[in-house]
Amino acid sequence: MKSLARMLRSQMTDAERLLWHHLWARRLGGFRFRRQMVIEPYIFDFACLDVKLVVEADGGQHEEQQERDRERTAYLESLGYRVLRFWNHEILNGTQVVLERIYHELIVSPHPNPLPEGEGADGDHAFCGKAEQNYDQ
Repeated sequence: MKSLARMLRSQMTDAERLLWHHLWARRLGGFRFRRQMVIEPYIFDFACLDVKLVVEADGGQHEEQQERDRERTAYLESLGYRVLRFWNHEILNGTQVVLERIYHELIVSPHPNPLPEGEGADGDHAFCGKAEQNYDQ
């Protein structure tokens, strides 16, 4: 599984590459994301483990596999994760809107199973990027 994840990291789509540019190195609100994250028996595009949020970039092949995607989402939700899915064209043509949605899930929406106090994110996060100025409009 790990070798497949490593291969997928080297073969990201344009949409995944663009989204990763904004998520890596704690660029989005100081939250740490991992890419091509293995959560057996699946590999997910991006995951922020601190708040148990998974972000999936779906290409055209996902239209034919919507039932499989629902199963994957249900599996993650059974483990306490929240899942956001975006079509590749949404990421490529509306990057700022996608980032605002992810940021909203990271900051505003409480996790249904929060980590015990003292674990995970420290609550002192600031959004990094243009969307911060437009977020409440």
